[in-house]
Amino acid sequence: MHILITGGAGFIGSHLADALIEAGHDVRALDILDPQVHGPARSRPRHLHPAVELQRGDVRDEMAVTRALDGIEAVYHFAAAVGVGQSMYEVEHYTSTNSGGTAVLLQALVRRPVARLVVASSMSLYGEGLYSRGDGTNVDDAERSLDHLRRGVWDVTDEGAPLTPLPTPEHKRPRLSSVYALSKYDQERLCLLIGAAYGIPTVALRFFNVFGPRQALSNPYTGVLAIFASRLLNDRPPLIFEDGRQRRDFVSVHDVVQACLRALDAPDATGHAFNVGSGRSYAIADVAALMASALDTPIEPTLTGEYRVGDIRHCFADI
Repeated sequence: MHILITGGAGFIGSHLADALIEAGHDVRALDILDPQVHGPARSRPRHLHPAVELQRGDVRDEMAVTRALDGIEAVYHFAAAVGVGQSMYEVEHYTSTNSGGTAVLLQALVRRPVARLVVASSMSLYGEGLYSRGDGTNVDDAERSLDHLRRGVWDVTDEGAPLTPLPTPEHKRPRLSSVYALSKYDQERLCLLIGAAYGIPTVALRFFNVFGPRQALSNPYTGVLAIFASRLLNDRPPLIFEDGRQRRDFVSVHDVVQACLRALDAPDATGHAFNVGSGRSYAIADVAALMASALDTPIEPTLTGEYRVGDIRHCFADI
């Protein structure tokens, strides 16, 4: 197949391109080569497979998108502005890139349908993950108040009673706690809606905390594993928000690529959204300790006691 990956020069997109080419597909990448990710030169990344046809362009540009779709049979839509914190003060940029860019792509696909559309969604749309009360009933709309964060009350409670975090399934209702989360949910729903309306088989993949080679440290979305490693290798302690007990699901980019490959032709996946995670959770402070041990360094993390608006306490995947 001739396959387009929007955002295909980036972290996950470039790994997927490698796998698609190995499987015998032809791959084209449409990427703006954002200097925050790729550096000021905005040149072709060295990690991008030489067989990838790279078209530099903005997913919000109708002409660039139309040109990129020429002869394409399937699309992976990965192009997005990423980062929870940055989205809260770059509202227009995140909304126009993620929601507006997806609208431009979909409008082009209405005129030129493809055999499969796979969109990269995000675990961020869940907000807080699923929780359980002491009586065993579940809570799927939990959230933390700004007042609690200011007072250093980190754990999620229900009328003062502590809640127990559970693996988060796809049917858990969204709690959109950041502009980024809202825009990713917008991307997911737009793609599934238009796909159903125009007969474009569409699959949404909700990525959890992806880690692996090629993560740009200048990218605000770079995972804590890469950031912790960078600091430890420079003899600096990892900096951890809150008390370090917040739990996340870390999944290898190589496993994510396998999910993406399966989504390309799995017949029963059409019209659905799927978690893509490891199914395991780790406290962030424990991750820092594990990494220090792996790097054979005695440096302990610094717990800052600070918080970021839009951050959640616990979320890990039910897979």
